[in-house]
Order: sequence, then C-alpha cells, then structure tokens
Amino acid sequence: MIHDRIEINQDKEDPAIPGANRLELYFNKLKGKNVGLVVNQTSMVIDSLNTFFENPMIFEEGENKEQYHLADFLTAFQIEIKNIFTPEHGFRGDADAGEMIKDGNDIKTNIPIISLYGKNKKPTKEHLKEIDIMVFDIQDVGVRFYTYISTLHYVMEACAEQDIPLLILDRPNPNGHYIDGPIMEKEHMGFVGMHPIPVVHGMTIGEFAQMINGEGWLNGGIQCEITVIPVKNYTHQTQYSIPIKPSPNLPNDTAINLYPSLCFFEGTPLSAGRGTEMQFQIFGAPFLPQDRYPFTFTPKPNEGAKNPKLEGELCYGLDLRDSEWLSELNLNWLIEAYNATENKEPFFTPFFTKLAGTMALQHKIEHGLTADDIKRSWKKGLKEYDEMRQKYLLYK
Repeated sequence: MIHDRIEINQDKEDPAIPGANRLELYFNKLKGKNVGLVVNQTSMVIDSLNTFFENPMIFEEGENKEQYHLADFLTAFQIEIKNIFTPEHGFRGDADAGEMIKDGNDIKTNIPIISLYGKNKKPTKEHLKEIDIMVFDIQDVGVRFYTYISTLHYVMEACAEQDIPLLILDRPNPNGHYIDGPIMEKEHMGFVGMHPIPVVHGMTIGEFAQMINGEGWLNGGIQCEITVIPVKNYTHQTQYSIPIKPSPNLPNDTAINLYPSLCFFEGTPLSAGRGTEMQFQIFGAPFLPQDRYPFTFTPKPNEGAKNPKLEGELCYGLDLRDSEWLSELNLNWLIEAYNATENKEPFFTPFFTKLAGTMALQHKIEHGLTADDIKRSWKKGLKEYDEMRQKYLLYK
C-alpha cells in the first residue's frame, strides 16, 4: 500500500468545511439558471460553523436551523431546481445495496426525483433538456466498489454529451490517507468498478472527476466541463468524521474505515454484518470454528438489509469494533477465514472477482500466499497509479 502521513487529531479550531457550505463560491454560478442536482441524504449544508450570512434564512417553523438539505437550501435562495438525480440507496439513503430505485417526486418541494440506480444509470437527453447546469454533491468513502464514483462517471458523460457544465461540491474522503489494493483489470470492469484504479483510491470526488477527464475515461474521450468547489481546511493527512452515514450499512467511522477490507467477504459465504447493528465491523459464518471465532451474531432483516445473507443463522466470527485504525487493507482476516473453512468449494463467488478487480487475488489466497506476499505483487501497479494520481490532487 502507499499512504500519506495522517494526523488523527484534526485541529478543532479549523474543521474541514465541505464545498456545499461555501455558498459564496458557487451561488452566482447557479443564480438565474435551471439546475439539476445529483444528491442523496449526505448532501447537507451544516450551518453550525456560522459560515454563511448575517441575515438568517427563512425556513418553516420548527425546522433544524443548523442543517439543511442542499435542495432545500438552494430553493430558499430562489435557485430554480428542475430535477433531482439520486444514486444507489436512493434520495434518503435507506435502500438496500443493489436495490433498484424508482423515480418519483420530493414530498417537500415536489421536484421530480430521477433514479440513477434503476432502469437508467446515466441521465438521458430528455432528463437534461431543461438543465443549464448540474450540481454533484454526494459524500464518498474513497473505495472503488462504492458506486457513487460510477454515478459520477455517467453524470459527467451525460453532461459532456449535452454540453452542460458540472459543478462539484467537494467533500473530504474519510479513507483519503492511503491507497491500496490491486488495480482493476479491464475484463472485470462494471458498475462496481469502472476505472483502472486500486480498491482504495485516495481521492475526493472532485479530484476523481479531474482524473476521469484527464485520463480520457469518458466515452470516446469526451471532456466534461467541471468546476470543483474545494473543501476548506482539509488535507489527505487529516481524518474526517462523516456527520451523516453515507449508506445504510456504513453507520459510523469504524465501519467506514473497515469497509475496504471487510467488503471482500461480500464475495464469499461469510457475513460482514449486514442484518445487524454492527455492519462492516464484524464478520462470521455458521461454519467457522467456534474456538477460533468466539464472537456470535445472528443476521436479521433491518434498514438496508431486507434479506441479509445467513438470515436467522447463528454465526461465529470476530468483533473488530475495537481494532486499530487502518491505513492499509487488511487481508489477514480474509485469508485466515478461508483457511479455517473446511468446505472450500465454492468459497469465492463471481462477485469476489468484481470486488477485487482481478482473478489473481482469489488464486493467490487459494495457493497459500501470505498477505505480505500478495501485497508485494501490487507494488508496481500502485506506484504507477500514484504517479498518475498526483496530477489531479487538490489537497496534499
């Protein structure tokens, strides 16, 4: 892996301020325009830092005066929003992973909501016909198979095809302090991995958009006109705590930090905690030996996991909630679970390859290579990727 220095204790006097909070940098770009928003539940403007105006905004009586959804926030300033586009998990972020999202209307504003995780993953020409400018504001977690960067790709492509500029309100990457993992191979690309990047890519949404343009990854090498509103007081060396969970199964900082390592279990018979309140902080299965895996849990349907893997089955595993903070992928949990599984046929599913981006990871584990051996095989690809990445960084 390659990682930057990380300061765990961010200066309390200079907290990171997301691009959405910096209205003074983008209000005039939206004023008088027909706007499309690509947003979800994380697209909040938090005014507890008093970063806005002397005159208070006028909202409905009883509303939280420190936190506003971007759609409500812009509407309050008479910005004309024509369409709201939503990614995986939907506008409110409560749908299961992989669950198809339907179109609809926002109850509060009656603005049309168009799903980019249903019959369309890319905005159509019809969707964009009244749009003068698109705004993208979604909290990412810096992992290749977290599909918000795939949505970003398709939004950029649609905007480029229709000559519509894209304004990106950047947010910190909570896993932005390192890069690690195998590089995605072309033959395994899909919506859970569209780009030749490692599992942990070490970029914000704004930086990644610049890479998509710069590397010519859009269809036919077309370019999207982008403007990034940067995060203030942020570097890749500072840890950022996301105030709103970015998806139903990433409920806290620990889950977000462990997610790049534990998500590999999604491509195996083991559970990574979906159907519990400890998602991506535990793992286990009924067949793991209890003497080596003493922690027990039983997945049950809950928010974001209507039909969890191993539902109703007592699982033996490990509780990782008090584990050390990761600055690299941990492969040991996966390798040890594989070795402890008596019936190994089949252990790895086709989805594992989509997550890994290569068949090589599965083969190396099956042939008994250690985590250190496997990671050495990634060094060349990570070095080449990091040299490319440096060209697009907005934050050091």
